Amino acid sequence: MTLQGLKPLEARSPELEQYPTPADIASDVLWEAFGAGHVEGRSVADLGCGNGVFAIGSKLLGASKVLGLDIDCAAVAIASENAKRLGVDIDLHSGDVRKLKGSFDTVIQNPPFGAQTRHADRAFVEKALELAPVTYSMHNDGTQAFVKELVQALGGRTETLKKYKFGIPYAFEFHRKATETVSVVLLRFER
Repeated sequence: MTLQGLKPLEARSPELEQYPTPADIASDVLWEAFGAGHVEGRSVADLGCGNGVFAIGSKLLGASKVLGLDIDCAAVAIASENAKRLGVDIDLHSGDVRKLKGSFDTVIQNPPFGAQTRHADRAFVEKALELAPVTYSMHNDGTQAFVKELVQALGGRTETLKKYKFGIPYAFEFHRKATETVSVVLLRFER
């Protein structure tokens, strides 16, 4: 319920594939990571954080340190507003995921699916494996073979955890329906 109350992004970019992660799905992803021991007392990074749903949720579940990163300064401002309103102490920064340095215990992300910019998710997969030994990452259903091959090439392994029906509301002029339902998979990478 807390995550449902987060302020959404006011303006979204189709090139950045800024689709909000529904609160119920974000909660389930976070609970999956928490149940596996990858959140509480751990350092967590949310790459492409948008309004901060995974970063804030991780901190609420007891993460010791949380970083949210997004290339969109406006998204970072909204994530910061959401965190302040909830009294959650997280680090939020604007920047390119490819330039991020550091080390974390866990990455939780909903990267661009690559529908508008081919292989846009690749940089997120590569960076997640570089930053943390375990990653929870959402991808378009049907891309598991591509992602698995990429993760293996980078020395990791991947497991499909769950599938979700992700409702994407009309947001851009190329959308044809009020809501499009997309099948999404939650993958866990380990290096």
